[in-house]
Amino acid sequence: MQTEVFSELFPLLAAANPETLDWLLSVATEHEYPTGRAVLMEDAWGNAVYFVVSGWVKVRRHSGTGEDVATLAILGRGDFFGEMAILDESPRSTDVIALSNVRLMSISAQRFIQTLFKDPQLHHRMLQLMVRRLRQTNFRFQLRHQPAAIKLVNTLVGLAENYGQPSGSGVDIFNIPAKDLADVTDITVEETSKILEKLDNKGWIQVNPSQQVIHLVNLKQLTQLATKKG
Repeated sequence: MQTEVFSELFPLLAAANPETLDWLLSVATEHEYPTGRAVLMEDAWGNAVYFVVSGWVKVRRHSGTGEDVATLAILGRGDFFGEMAILDESPRSTDVIALSNVRLMSISAQRFIQTLFKDPQLHHRMLQLMVRRLRQTNFRFQLRHQPAAIKLVNTLVGLAENYGQPSGSGVDIFNIPAKDLADVTDITVEETSKILEKLDNKGWIQVNPSQQVIHLVNLKQLTQLATKKG
């Protein structure tokens, strides 16, 4: 991967200087995982920072018994994970699973921390993105009393804005399983399926299971619905 492509693909690295990018590329390790494969197990957090080159992953949380599993986040192309764990040595009860075929690049914790100390702009950019994630979490908390449809459309719009690929008159995202969409939206699987069906019938989205795509036909319209107060 060329340095320019590396920088353009990952917003985290947009502010890094060329020497930093060259160094990170030289020490990065590439990984490929098929759908359903564990990308990062709960006992491996803190060993490296991972960058999603292509595909989609989900971050899952395990209950104390290990039987109850909930999806906390869905990440796609251009995002990263594992950055907080390299600074926090407490045990983790989460893992990362490939939702689709996925390509990753990893950089060891030690080398990534060294890079942060050498490049203040990269350090600042990482803090900015971590604050943005915190704000997104707070926004989801504020939506907790909103109708299920508004909450789900917010999730779809957020995924489209962060990871969507322009397609025709709309934007494509991965056809995320209803259970995972329900978990990150904090609604039931039944509500998720019904709302997706209604949105499809209205022509606002088009679900294409064979291509594993949800096509958001009119993102502006969906965004207006997402900001509507119940």
